[in-house]
Parts: sequence; structure tokens; C-alpha cells
Amino acid sequence: MKNVLFGNEMERMPVFVFRIMKIFFKVYYFFKPVDHYISEFGIKPGDTIIDYGCGPGDYIRSVSRLVGEEGLVYAADIHELAISSVEKLIRKYELKNVRTVLTDNVSVNIADNEADLIYAIDMFHMVKDTDSFLKGLCRITSANGFLIIEDGHQPRSLSKEKIEHSGCWEILEEHKRFLKCRPSVKST
Repeated sequence: MKNVLFGNEMERMPVFVFRIMKIFFKVYYFFKPVDHYISEFGIKPGDTIIDYGCGPGDYIRSVSRLVGEEGLVYAADIHELAISSVEKLIRKYELKNVRTVLTDNVSVNIADNEADLIYAIDMFHMVKDTDSFLKGLCRITSANGFLIIEDGHQPRSLSKEKIEHSGCWEILEEHKRFLKCRPSVKST
């Protein structure tokens, strides 16, 4: 049951769990707005940001505002309901700098070296093939870009082990809720 609710190595959560998660986060972020959390990411006007595992899109409006008209935000997720949810937000709030991308956690239809910052919140524990996943994120991150990755429902030690094993990322900083990484070597 724990794997069904938390999705450890499930890749894609069941529809009913996604709907429960959406309600839970709506309540959670009512009391703890996302702005404080994302202020730690270092997002600047003009950045290209990828919200990987965007879920229902709780961060999208704030990040869209932070990058401004010159920036771009990709909302990427493996779940069709997540993409649909973000597309509704795009229409409702006229978010002209947000694009959706349906992914399979191995390949993602975003150009090489595109992202200044990728953040993956509460989803890393769900990825089965973490090496391929992390290599894919490295491909779409610029040489000076960063990855913010939250442990999710796994111990920090396991997150660090997976990141180090991929050979793609160097852990720069450890924060209470996330690890900040940069590409270890960018080869083209």
C-alpha cells in the first residue's frame, strides 16, 4: 500500500492517487505558499526553467512571474492529468511563457542545453531508472545550469547515492528540503 500512495519506483501514479495528491497540495499550499520555497532556487528574470514532475502545477504561476516575459517555463510530467491541469492554468491565467511537455522519464522533448534550472519536487523516489533519468536532465541543462532535486519519500542518503552513481551531477549544496546540483561534465 505504501508504494501505491507514495509511488516508490512506480514511475506513474494511479489516477485516483493523482487526484488525492492534487487536493492535498491545494490545501497544503494554502497554508504554506510556494513563493517562500521557490525563493531558495535562485530563479531570475529571463531564465529557462523546467518544472520536472510538475504534477497539478502548483509552482507554475509563481515561476512564470519570476522569469517574466523574457523567460520560459516548461511543465514536464509523465502523467496526462498533470499536463491537462497545467494547460488549464495556462489558459485561465494567460501564462504566455509556459509550455507543457509529456515525458516518459527517460526521453524528454526539450532541446539540449536549454535549461538554466530544473527542479524536481517530490518525484525522484518514483523514478525506476535513475541513471537514464538524471542523464536526460543533464542533457537538457546548460553548462552553467542547476538541478534542484527533492528527496521525496526516500532517505537523503539514497538520493545522494543515486545522483553520484549517475556520473552526471555534482552535488553543490544540501538544503533541508533539497539538493542543488550542477552538471559534472558537459560534453557536446
